[in-house]
Amino acid sequence: MINDFEQVHNFYERLVFEEISRRSAQHPDFSTDMLVDVACVALNQLPARYVRHDVDLIFYLTEHERHAIDAAIDAAMKNAFGLVGLRAVKRSA
Repeated sequence: MINDFEQVHNFYERLVFEEISRRSAQHPDFSTDMLVDVACVALNQLPARYVRHDVDLIFYLTEHERHAIDAAIDAAMKNAFGLVGLRAVKRSA
């Protein structure tokens, strides 16, 4: 039997990557490598929620759970951009 595990992914990955793309314009001094670091820092602050299809999870979320996810991503983004930016300042000093 051949299994196709490539479909399995962390639900938060796409959301974090899209949010970094949106927020990167506010951080023009961040290099591509720094943005990848932001993704790692942010994802490590969020719970792992592995799914096969995002719609499977989204369909069953309550409005409260959706807001909680948005708030968690926002907090993780702010912290990650701040931490990566601070490290860059310290390295250049």
